[in-house]
Amino acid sequence: MSIDSFGMFRKVLTIAVLVHAGVSAQAQDEIAGIWHGEIKIPGQPLAIKIVLNHTDADWTGTIDIPAQGAKGLPLININVEPDEADTRVTFAISGVPGNPTFEGRLQSDGVILGTFSQGGARLKFQLSRDSVGPARPQEPKAPFPYQIEEAKFERDSINFAGTLTIPSGTGPFPAVLLLSGSGPQNRDSEIFGHKPFLVIADYLTRAGIAVLRVDDPGVGGSTAHPHPPTASDFADNAIAAVDFLKRDSRINPDQIGLIGHSEGGIVAPLSATRGEGIAFVVLLAAPGVPGNEMMRKQNERILDAAGIVGEQKEIRLALFDQLSTALTSDLPEAEVRQKVEEVVRQQFETNGIPRTQQDETQVRMAVEQAISPGMRYLLAYDPRPALKKISVPVLALNGELDTQVDAGQNLVAIAAALENNSNVTIHRLPGLNHLFQHAKTGLIGEYGVIEETISPEVLDLIRDWILTITR
Repeated sequence: MSIDSFGMFRKVLTIAVLVHAGVSAQAQDEIAGIWHGEIKIPGQPLAIKIVLNHTDADWTGTIDIPAQGAKGLPLININVEPDEADTRVTFAISGVPGNPTFEGRLQSDGVILGTFSQGGARLKFQLSRDSVGPARPQEPKAPFPYQIEEAKFERDSINFAGTLTIPSGTGPFPAVLLLSGSGPQNRDSEIFGHKPFLVIADYLTRAGIAVLRVDDPGVGGSTAHPHPPTASDFADNAIAAVDFLKRDSRINPDQIGLIGHSEGGIVAPLSATRGEGIAFVVLLAAPGVPGNEMMRKQNERILDAAGIVGEQKEIRLALFDQLSTALTSDLPEAEVRQKVEEVVRQQFETNGIPRTQQDETQVRMAVEQAISPGMRYLLAYDPRPALKKISVPVLALNGELDTQVDAGQNLVAIAAALENNSNVTIHRLPGLNHLFQHAKTGLIGEYGVIEETISPEVLDLIRDWILTITR
C-alpha cells in the first residue's frame, strides 16, 4: 500500500551513537568522511552514499539511496574496530524494518568490502572514496545565456524564496510558474538525483519564456506554513507568486501561466479559478478523478508492475480501502487514528513483519503521515469542479507507464471536465513514467537509475505549445 501519493520523503536526519572507546586516531581518519558504493543486488546494483563523521568519542552517520528517494537517513550502531590486519566497520539504518545492517572491513587498497543484511537477505556491498551513480546529462551547466535572479516574496506570514530566469533580449516575455508535486521539495523539485524543474526552467528560458521556480514552504529559503498545509494552501501560495511576476516590468502580465506536476496539477486548476490573469495551464501527470480513486488505481498499478497478484494483491488493496474509508469519514478523531493504526500494523504484517517485531517509531510515523491534513485533503478532493471552471488554454500530458497517476484513468476524466473549453490539447505519451522519463516498468525504483531527467519530446511539447498560444 502506497500511503504517500506522489512524492518522496526528503528529510535529512542525523543521530549520535556511542562507539568503542579504543578506536585509534588512524582508524578514525581512515573511516571518517564520504563513501560511495553499491549493494550487489542481482541484476541491478543499488547505489548508495555513506557519510561518517567522528567527534570526540562519538560517531554520526547518514546514508543516501538515490534509487529509492532516500536522502540523509540516520545510521545507528556505528562501530569501528581496528586490529592488526585491518579495520572492521559496522553500522545500521535507523527506523527501517528488517534491521538493515552493514558489516565490512577496510582493505589495503582503501575499499570497504562486506555484507549487507536485511531480514533474511544477505548481499555483498562495496564502498570507496570514488563517486559512483548514474550521470545526469540534462542538468544545465554555466555559462547561461539568460539572467538568473533570486526571487523573494511574501504571503501572510510566509516568506518565499526561489529563482527567476529571464530570457536575453527585450521583453516583456511570457512567463510560467512551476508547481511541484507532494512532499516538501526545493525549487528544482529535486528527486532521485534529478532536478526536473531546473531542466525545464533552463529549456524554456532559452526559448524566450521567463520561469519562476520556488522552494516549498519550510524548504531551502522559504519559511514554513503556520499550520500543516493542504493543496488549497498551495493554490493561495501560487497566486502570490503570480502576483510577484506581474509586478516585474520585463514580464507580460497577460501571458503568465502555470505548469503543475502531479499534486501541482491539482494546485494549478485551483489557482486558475481563484486568481486573476492566469493565461494558460499545463498539467503534467495531473489527477483528474477524486483522490481516493486515483490512489487506489495507483496502488493497483504499482502492485501489477511489481508482480504482486492474486490474494496478496487483493489483501493490499483491501487495506488501502480501509485506510481511505477511515480518512474520509466523519468519525471522531480518536477512532480514525485507531483504525489507521490497525491498517498500518496489518500492512507491516503483510510485508512480513509480525506485530511483535514492529518498530513503534515506524508505526507512529506511518500513522501521522496518513492522518495529516494534506493527505486527508488529497483523498477527499475531486479536481473536476475546478477543471470545469477553467476557460484559458490547457495542455495535459501523461505517460502511459505512469504507475502513480494512471494516464487512462486521469486523462479521460480531465478531457471530460474540460469539454466546454475550446482550447485543450491532451497527449498520452507511450514509454514515459510519472517523471516523464523513458522507462521500462514505470516503478518508482527506476527513477534514480535512469540518466534522463525528462524526455526531450515533452520539453519540446511544452515549449512549442506555450510559444504558440502566447504569440
